[in-house]
Amino acid sequence: MKHVAVLDIGKTNVKLSIATGDGVMLESVSTGNELLAGPPYLHPDAEAIEAWFLDQLGNLARRHTIDAVVATSHGSLGALVGGGRLLMPPVDYENEPSEALSRRYAELAGSLADCGSPIMPGFAHMARQMLFLETEWPETVAEAEHYLGGPQYWAWRLSAIAASEVTYLGAQSHLWNVRKARYLPIVASRGWQRLLPPIEPAWRRLGAIRPDLVRRHGLPEGIGVLCGIHDSSANFYRYQQAGLSDVALISTGTWIVGLGDIRRPDDLVVSEQRLCNADVHGNPLAGVLAMGGREFAALAGDAGEGTADVADVARLLAGGTMPLPSFSDHDVLFPGTAGKGRIDGPQPTTPGERRALALLYVALLTDTCLDVLGEQGTTVLDGSFVRDPLYPALVAALRPKRRTLFNTEANGTASGAALLASHDSRDGPAPVDLRTPMDIDLPGLADYATRWRRATGGSLPIAKDI
Repeated sequence: MKHVAVLDIGKTNVKLSIATGDGVMLESVSTGNELLAGPPYLHPDAEAIEAWFLDQLGNLARRHTIDAVVATSHGSLGALVGGGRLLMPPVDYENEPSEALSRRYAELAGSLADCGSPIMPGFAHMARQMLFLETEWPETVAEAEHYLGGPQYWAWRLSAIAASEVTYLGAQSHLWNVRKARYLPIVASRGWQRLLPPIEPAWRRLGAIRPDLVRRHGLPEGIGVLCGIHDSSANFYRYQQAGLSDVALISTGTWIVGLGDIRRPDDLVVSEQRLCNADVHGNPLAGVLAMGGREFAALAGDAGEGTADVADVARLLAGGTMPLPSFSDHDVLFPGTAGKGRIDGPQPTTPGERRALALLYVALLTDTCLDVLGEQGTTVLDGSFVRDPLYPALVAALRPKRRTLFNTEANGTASGAALLASHDSRDGPAPVDLRTPMDIDLPGLADYATRWRRATGGSLPIAKDI
């Protein structure tokens, strides 16, 4: 049986996995994604990642028959290349732009509706990174041949073929208008068209791994290189390939990332809270972000491990203990609250209560994210939070009229990326293990949620026609 190698570039870790054509994980290895402070700025160590990746790929190829390799990554990775090499290291999105650059970018970025998201902190947008590079290193940008998204950089390094791709451009790059399927005006006004190669589908085989890499690392000949995909869209693709539609997917970890397919794409209204992403076909997806993992950690403290007890949640509800945002510096859902999180009412006194309060809080954040996405028929939860069965149970209890399912399998992004290799040949749904949350009895939860919404500013400004 032929298998797929998936290179998954996360903010904290890099993982290489081997999967079947149905997205079933067989083996994975990982390493830390260490950032270098500079010069010229905070950036991931692309050379170290490449050396580790090719070494591990050679090892895995001795145990598995690998037919294809595909890369996926978090958003906001842009690579400026030319002459067969990386000209400038990717700009880590947590670099801080100067005030002058921020003002200039605000003038050039374009409208909220066109961009698909508001201007986010740091260097979250590839367009902002490009403006920074051409401002500080104009000669280097002038000699560059391509500006590539993260997954497409690795496809280019392996195959020497440059491509762009819609899920990555659609991940708040501020280069691409997802709904109108065209580049934003900033691309033409800055002359960046020459740097953006033709758009290819995420599943397209661009070519094979370069012969020099095959020889140097002892790789089998003929391993195909796929174009690659944004990590959140890869996870959403996994559920699409399982036959799900009219679904809101909430993936949890450092970030709560919500994506929802919509019945009438032309009606998708972008706001400060609701973003616009893209699926593998370029169709608009409603999107939302919240820094759930850091919020959870701030509340749980050293009680973050293990599972919460429903009895602890019940005591917190009865006593009126209420966590209010935001405990991190990301306040898009609740503007103006960054770093101002507080606990009203009786304070939690035991580790169990601290964990229960943190879990209740992220369930309320999830409920808010679902409000932003709109009323899809099914909610699917996955990621780190679902390891505690009380989390999906709380989300389901907060939305009793909506079907809620959850998936405890890890590696959803890698599974979705692996499925790309059989995109054109699959003749049935891909397997996925979806479960129904347990029923819980929490008197007063609905009233508590109503009071929490009122305390956090009431209903969010979302469109009602989605």
